[in-house]
Amino acid sequence: MAWLKSPQALLDLFEEAVPDDPRVERRKMFGYPCAFVNGNMCMGLHQEDFIVRLSEEDRVAAKSELDAQPFEPMKGRVMREYVALPEAVLADEEQLVRWTGRSFTYVSGLAPKEKKPRRAKKKKLTKD
Repeated sequence: MAWLKSPQALLDLFEEAVPDDPRVERRKMFGYPCAFVNGNMCMGLHQEDFIVRLSEEDRVAAKSELDAQPFEPMKGRVMREYVALPEAVLADEEQLVRWTGRSFTYVSGLAPKEKKPRRAKKKKLTKD
């Protein structure tokens, strides 16, 4: 099954929602825009989902207060600390700022992720 592109309106919303902080690095994961802090993913898009990484306490609150769903990019593959924000939050700028801010605060407090060394390219076998 091919993944869908994120709608332009969601891409625009994401660009506006990413915190304006020098520690934020924007890059893509699987072709979708994401924001990272100290090498840790903070928030991003996946198809039609706007996802944020939250502390345990905030995940519980998001699920109970907002009916936010755990982020599951593939059936049976739940990303533990991430939730997909519901449409009602995306439509309310104040709520979106609140939840992306909680994500940024949580991820900013995590230990920096160590960069993995690049793997060497495999050499092609040649016939002698």
